[in-house]
Amino acid sequence: MDDYENRLEARGIKPTAIRLLVFKVMLEHPQAFSLLDLESKLETVDKSTLFRTISLFHEKRLIHSIDDGSGSIKYSVCNSHCTCSLSDLHVHFYCTRCKKTFCLEKLSIPKVQLPDGFLPQSVNFVLKGLCRHCSE
Repeated sequence: MDDYENRLEARGIKPTAIRLLVFKVMLEHPQAFSLLDLESKLETVDKSTLFRTISLFHEKRLIHSIDDGSGSIKYSVCNSHCTCSLSDLHVHFYCTRCKKTFCLEKLSIPKVQLPDGFLPQSVNFVLKGLCRHCSE
Protein backbone atom coordinates (compact mmCIF):
# COMPACT_ATOMS: atom_id res chain seq x y z
CA MET A 1 0.00 0.00 0.00
CA ASP A 2 2.99 2.32 0.42
CA ASP A 3 3.22 2.86 -3.35
CA TYR A 4 -0.48 3.79 -3.50
CA GLU A 5 -0.05 6.17 -0.57
CA ASN A 6 2.99 7.79 -2.19
CA ARG A 7 1.15 8.33 -5.47
CA LEU A 8 -1.80 9.98 -3.69
CA GLU A 9 0.47 12.15 -1.53
CA ALA A 10 2.49 13.20 -4.60
CA ARG A 11 -0.74 14.77 -5.94
CA GLY A 12 -1.61 16.42 -2.61
CA ILE A 13 -4.28 13.86 -1.70
CA LYS A 14 -4.55 12.58 1.88
CA PRO A 15 -4.44 8.76 1.63
CA THR A 16 -7.53 7.69 3.58
CA ALA A 17 -8.65 4.04 3.60
CA ILE A 18 -11.49 4.70 1.13
CA ARG A 19 -9.27 6.69 -1.25
CA LEU A 20 -6.65 3.94 -1.21
CA LEU A 21 -9.32 1.32 -1.91
CA VAL A 22 -10.80 3.32 -4.81
CA PHE A 23 -7.35 4.03 -6.27
CA LYS A 24 -6.39 0.34 -6.07
CA VAL A 25 -9.57 -0.66 -7.95
CA MET A 26 -8.90 2.05 -10.57
CA LEU A 27 -5.42 0.67 -11.18
CA GLU A 28 -6.85 -2.82 -11.73
CA HIS A 29 -8.77 -1.66 -14.82
CA PRO A 30 -6.83 -2.49 -18.00
CA GLN A 31 -8.69 0.25 -19.92
CA ALA A 32 -10.70 3.36 -19.11
CA PHE A 33 -13.55 2.91 -16.63
CA SER A 34 -16.82 4.65 -15.81
CA LEU A 35 -18.40 5.56 -12.50
CA LEU A 36 -20.75 2.60 -12.99
CA ASP A 37 -17.75 0.26 -13.44
CA LEU A 38 -16.37 1.42 -10.10
CA GLU A 39 -19.75 1.19 -8.38
CA SER A 40 -20.08 -2.46 -9.43
CA LYS A 41 -16.63 -3.31 -8.02
CA LEU A 42 -17.06 -1.23 -4.86
CA GLU A 43 -20.60 -2.12 -3.81
CA THR A 44 -19.91 -1.36 -0.14
CA VAL A 45 -18.73 2.21 -0.85
CA ASP A 46 -21.40 4.90 -0.68
CA LYS A 47 -22.11 6.34 -4.16
CA SER A 48 -21.70 9.95 -3.03
CA THR A 49 -18.35 9.09 -1.40
CA LEU A 50 -17.24 7.41 -4.60
CA PHE A 51 -18.29 10.41 -6.70
CA ARG A 52 -16.49 12.84 -4.36
CA THR A 53 -13.36 10.67 -4.50
CA ILE A 54 -13.40 10.61 -8.31
CA SER A 55 -13.92 14.38 -8.37
CA LEU A 56 -10.97 14.92 -6.01
CA PHE A 57 -8.72 12.58 -8.02
CA HIS A 58 -9.69 14.41 -11.21
CA GLU A 59 -9.15 17.86 -9.67
CA LYS A 60 -5.70 16.80 -8.39
CA ARG A 61 -4.87 15.28 -11.81
CA LEU A 62 -4.42 11.75 -10.55
CA ILE A 63 -6.93 10.63 -13.20
CA HIS A 64 -8.11 12.15 -16.46
CA SER A 65 -11.56 12.06 -18.01
CA ILE A 66 -12.57 10.96 -21.48
CA ASP A 67 -15.78 11.84 -23.30
CA ASP A 68 -15.89 9.00 -25.81
CA GLY A 69 -19.38 9.84 -27.08
CA SER A 70 -20.98 6.85 -25.36
CA GLY A 71 -22.97 9.05 -22.99
CA SER A 72 -20.87 8.01 -19.99
CA ILE A 73 -17.69 9.82 -18.99
CA LYS A 74 -14.77 7.44 -18.65
CA TYR A 75 -11.68 7.86 -16.47
CA SER A 76 -8.14 6.58 -16.55
CA VAL A 77 -5.28 6.83 -14.06
CA CYS A 78 -2.57 9.25 -15.17
CA ASN A 79 1.09 8.31 -15.30
CA SER A 80 3.14 9.67 -12.41
CA HIS A 81 4.76 12.33 -14.65
CA CYS A 82 1.47 13.51 -16.24
CA THR A 83 0.22 17.01 -15.43
CA CYS A 84 -2.83 16.83 -17.73
CA SER A 85 -1.54 19.81 -19.68
CA LEU A 86 -2.26 20.03 -23.40
CA SER A 87 1.18 18.56 -24.13
CA ASP A 88 0.38 15.48 -21.98
CA LEU A 89 -2.88 14.68 -23.75
CA HIS A 90 -3.11 11.58 -25.89
CA VAL A 91 -5.49 9.88 -28.30
CA HIS A 92 -8.27 7.59 -27.05
CA PHE A 93 -9.97 4.74 -28.90
CA TYR A 94 -13.61 3.69 -28.40
CA CYS A 95 -14.58 0.22 -29.61
CA THR A 96 -18.06 0.32 -31.09
CA ARG A 97 -18.55 -3.42 -30.49
CA CYS A 98 -17.36 -4.08 -26.90
CA LYS A 99 -17.94 -0.47 -25.80
CA LYS A 100 -14.51 -0.21 -24.13
CA THR A 101 -12.39 2.93 -24.24
CA PHE A 102 -8.60 2.65 -24.45
CA CYS A 103 -5.88 5.22 -23.75
CA LEU A 104 -3.36 5.27 -26.60
CA GLU A 105 -0.67 7.04 -24.57
CA LYS A 106 2.01 6.71 -27.26
CA LEU A 107 -0.15 8.65 -29.75
CA SER A 108 -0.05 12.37 -29.09
CA ILE A 109 -2.92 14.54 -30.18
CA PRO A 110 -1.96 16.22 -33.48
CA LYS A 111 -1.17 19.92 -33.34
CA VAL A 112 -3.94 22.06 -34.77
CA GLN A 113 -3.23 25.56 -36.04
CA LEU A 114 -6.00 27.72 -34.63
CA PRO A 115 -6.92 31.16 -35.96
CA ASP A 116 -5.45 34.18 -34.17
CA GLY A 117 -7.14 34.92 -30.88
CA PHE A 118 -8.21 31.32 -30.18
CA LEU A 119 -6.65 29.70 -27.10
CA PRO A 120 -7.32 26.00 -26.46
CA GLN A 121 -7.91 24.86 -22.86
CA SER A 122 -8.67 21.21 -23.47
CA VAL A 123 -8.77 18.70 -26.30
CA ASN A 124 -10.77 15.51 -26.73
CA PHE A 125 -9.48 13.26 -29.51
CA VAL A 126 -11.34 9.94 -29.80
CA LEU A 127 -11.06 7.46 -32.63
CA LYS A 128 -13.92 4.96 -33.00
CA GLY A 129 -13.90 1.52 -34.55
CA LEU A 130 -13.09 -2.04 -33.55
CA CYS A 131 -10.41 -2.81 -30.95
CA ARG A 132 -7.76 -5.48 -31.48
CA HIS A 133 -9.89 -8.18 -29.79
CA CYS A 134 -13.15 -7.33 -31.64
CA SER A 135 -11.51 -7.03 -35.06
CA GLU A 136 -10.19 -10.62 -35.00
